[in-house]
Amino acid sequence: MSTRMTEEDWAHTLTVFRACLSRRGRKGADDKLFLEALHFFAVENVRWRALPERFGHWNSVWKRFERLSKAGVFEAFFDALASLSPTAHLVQMFDSTIVRAHVSAAGAKGGKTARRSGGLVGASPRKSTPKRTRPRTSSPST
Repeated sequence: MSTRMTEEDWAHTLTVFRACLSRRGRKGADDKLFLEALHFFAVENVRWRALPERFGHWNSVWKRFERLSKAGVFEAFFDALASLSPTAHLVQMFDSTIVRAHVSAAGAKGGKTARRSGGLVGASPRKSTPKRTRPRTSSPST
């Protein structure tokens, strides 16, 4: 993977993650492997189906992620991690759900269309000719 965590970082992360999990329901078989799968998914920007087999079946990882997301585990997990960091308040995250593009970014014409007033149109020369012009013929010299 592009980034690695030390064993000390993993131990700390797993402690916080397990503290955020619900006390009810079936527990995951390997929390570290699950978090490594999510890390791989985010860092390598792959689809769920493209997760390597070493993380287990992609659908099992996705189902657990979906279930924990709906239960609010990840919000609690990231809030807990942020509360432990002295510099977390300096970080801001943006994703496509909160970033809005300007209307001109979508290819819309936008802006005012310049139109000349009727008085100026009659007083100015035409910008095009209505008929095709004939080529000029030279007159015979005398």
